[in-house]
Amino acid sequence: MTAPDPVVLRLTGIVKTFPGVRALDGVELEVRAGEVHCLLGQNGAGKSTLIKVLAGAHRPDSGEILWSGQQVSFGNPQAATKAGIATIYQELDLVEDLTVAENIFLGHEPRTGGFVHRGRMRRDARTILGRLGHAEIPVGRAVAKLPAAAKQIVSMARALSYEARLIVMDEPSAVLAHDEVANLFRVIRDMTAQGIAVVYISHRLEEIREIGDRVTVLKDGRTSAVNLPARTTPTSELVSRMTGRAIEYVFPARTTRTVDREAVPLLEVEGLTRHGEFADVSLSVHSGEIVGIAGLVGSGRSELLETIYGARRAHAGQVRVDGRALSAGRVGAAVRAGLGMAPEERKSQALVLDEPIYRNITLASFGRYATGGFTNANRERDAAANVADALELHPRDVRRPVRTLSGGNQQKVVLGRWLLGQDVGSPPGTTPRTGMVGGTRMLLLDEPTRGVDVGARAELYQVIRRLADDGVGVLLVSSEVPEVLGLADRVLVMREGRLIREAPAAQLDEETVLDLVMAGSLLEVTAP
Repeated sequence: MTAPDPVVLRLTGIVKTFPGVRALDGVELEVRAGEVHCLLGQNGAGKSTLIKVLAGAHRPDSGEILWSGQQVSFGNPQAATKAGIATIYQELDLVEDLTVAENIFLGHEPRTGGFVHRGRMRRDARTILGRLGHAEIPVGRAVAKLPAAAKQIVSMARALSYEARLIVMDEPSAVLAHDEVANLFRVIRDMTAQGIAVVYISHRLEEIREIGDRVTVLKDGRTSAVNLPARTTPTSELVSRMTGRAIEYVFPARTTRTVDREAVPLLEVEGLTRHGEFADVSLSVHSGEIVGIAGLVGSGRSELLETIYGARRAHAGQVRVDGRALSAGRVGAAVRAGLGMAPEERKSQALVLDEPIYRNITLASFGRYATGGFTNANRERDAAANVADALELHPRDVRRPVRTLSGGNQQKVVLGRWLLGQDVGSPPGTTPRTGMVGGTRMLLLDEPTRGVDVGARAELYQVIRRLADDGVGVLLVSSEVPEVLGLADRVLVMREGRLIREAPAAQLDEETVLDLVMAGSLLEVTAP
């Protein structure tokens, strides 16, 4: 019988705590040379923190890391890379304006007499790309001009340029087409045949089956299962290992308010298509209703919300608000119609971090505070302070820079921007006062509690539910299935750019939704 390959990496009892959160709580992991070890877990399970520990970006509070049999402690990413551990993040850290060769050898360029030896760098880059079966990628071309699949290969080539013996890949297929994924798997098999170990992180169970050897599952920062066989472990077992949470989601009780489904929907989407992202999406949201979309990263869910909002232009289909068609690709038209959006990346897409809180809250309705070309800062601050009080913002001083707030309070600021048109303190069921044109009547929320602690989540859930009780429609996207099920009245399941299931939240459970988004072909799929 053939002896198993040697263990190159062993983690034992890894603990990592951030203020108020224990992200890793005694995690175990064992990776062998020449294997693809898959890491599974829901959003928030601790996968990202674990790979940052491996990459040297985080130092664990306790636990042991054995690398090639020796106990190590990586103080920074350079130390991990020098030891032979390379990490390819989902957001590739390539320098777009540099050439392929310059990216491959960035930070350790071959030199002669103190000067970069560009000829040797290009030759060595071609050699490494040849090892990966991609000698056709031009080493002198700027990375910005490459397709997504080629950029993945360049990231792998960079890892091999350091003579990495373990490569961590975080959702490497998220931006790849089907044929590109097949090529990625060929490259991975070529690397493992050379004895290189791969830690592969993915939500897609069909990929785990095809490329993986063994699986470790994380749940709530703990190791739920170790070293399961990737190809033979039943899907039901993998899903059950990922579900059930120690973190409590404190959701407000659903009210008995009846949604009038005979009325014209507040938001109606018909046949919306954006090539390469999502296709033929139809949905509706009525006044006072919360509709949740469950789907994985790369399923098209965020792109759908951005297209509805006008930040992206649809290639086909139509969006209507109160029965009136919206102009495609025009955010201003959406805002005037009463739509507001809290995007997934609040720091880069929604906030001006160095500006004060009040200016971030008034950003979407800035014209209301200007007279004769001058702004009335006192009126701005007073209006923002009312919203801050209603949302229980901490601290309440709206003159502070928004970057000084916690993640939960920054998200409240983003929501508060769209509440200036609402009397957020009005009792549930009453008609909200409006200060904008028609008021903000429809909220699009993309990962509204990402990076938010448990206590702040509960406060945000209360705000969202109160808005719905006041007649605002909410379309919510979240990676966290319990959040979708706990907040939404109806749930839409999205997979690979299409809606594959619609049902009242009360008729679904976490395992059913996970089965649908991760292995939809294993269950009977009901179209909406």
